[in-house]
Amino acid sequence: MRPLLVSRRRLIASASTLGLVLGAAGLAAPARADGPGVGTPWVVSVGDSYISGEAGRWAGNTNDGESYIDAGGAAAYFDNASHTAETITRCHRSTAAEAYIGGGVNGYDLACSGARTATFTDGDGNFKPGLDFYVSGANQGQAKMLQTFATTHNVKLVTLSIGGNNFNFGSIVQSCVSDFLFSPSWAPDYCNDDSSVTANFTAANVTAQTTAIKNALLNVRQAMTNAGYAATAYTIVVQTYESPIPNAAGFRYSQSGYTRQDTGGCGFWDADANWANASALPTINNAVKNAVTQAALTNTKVMDLSVAFNGRRLCENTVGLQEEMGVANWQSPGAVDKSEWINQIRTVSTCCGSNYYIQESLHPNWFGQLALRNCVRQAYNSGSPKGGTCRISGTGLTTRGEPLMSLT
Repeated sequence: MRPLLVSRRRLIASASTLGLVLGAAGLAAPARADGPGVGTPWVVSVGDSYISGEAGRWAGNTNDGESYIDAGGAAAYFDNASHTAETITRCHRSTAAEAYIGGGVNGYDLACSGARTATFTDGDGNFKPGLDFYVSGANQGQAKMLQTFATTHNVKLVTLSIGGNNFNFGSIVQSCVSDFLFSPSWAPDYCNDDSSVTANFTAANVTAQTTAIKNALLNVRQAMTNAGYAATAYTIVVQTYESPIPNAAGFRYSQSGYTRQDTGGCGFWDADANWANASALPTINNAVKNAVTQAALTNTKVMDLSVAFNGRRLCENTVGLQEEMGVANWQSPGAVDKSEWINQIRTVSTCCGSNYYIQESLHPNWFGQLALRNCVRQAYNSGSPKGGTCRISGTGLTTRGEPLMSLT
């Protein structure tokens, strides 16, 4: 239909008449609901524990007592409307999560600790929504949740972390720590050659998981399409995984004895640490990046986190436990630069009877989460999203209370 052209004066007069009619009838012009392209912009996170906020309660590590590092408090993972409980048990969507960049942009966290590309229920009976359209009663996949949310909110950026659990990240860590604890230094049993570990990195499995990640990305695109978005109306920022432990030469604890795990909570043999950084991590990160290429979405950016925490990693010789560094508590001046940004690996003997969760092991803590938030804000780039490599760019905290980071 050809548009009707009217003069500015006539248009104003028509609008005034409409207002009088509505006023006379006792009616008000309906407010337009937020939705695609309308209203306050939002950043929405989807994916797994490395974006949900897992371990975001704790700022650094200590063996002296929880209170010294408890930045988030008992409600750190409570994400329901009243901030009294978790919406989905053990998703651990923390208040420190990276989606909450502020500055006039709202954040929403749909990610879930333990999530894979496809929805499942874990061995403890906890529901783990994947990046799919699963619906069963009140349980929904993250793509379905994203679609529903985006329909009534102006989602400009979707940040995504997925794939680590497809490669059984948690089980690999468990194997490495078990091998460290139950074999002597003169005859170490390495996890990097365990059949249960190597099975995750066969060519066939890497191909399969790359395809699964690609399909998860396509599900995110479909969710946004279903919600009424054109590809040009939003951006997907896909992040890779950061290195959580240093190479052998970077550990501050010897691999002899049990100090590396008992004190530091980083029970890896030197050879396994080197393998993790040189082989396992690049394989997973390359699967993520290859999935982005295969999905061929025009509105996708990659935020590379592989070196984001170098210098602040668990058991790295450039940082330490608070008591080792003379830090009184997490709020002490300089604590962010002396503390580890990765949570200790917890075992049954160190977690139970405390507020620590084993699932928090080897995840970015409070400082790490805020560092990633800084990079996400830079990726949002005032509404003109970009990708890049996230890395530490200085010491101290920004005016927002976040570590100094750069995304280039």
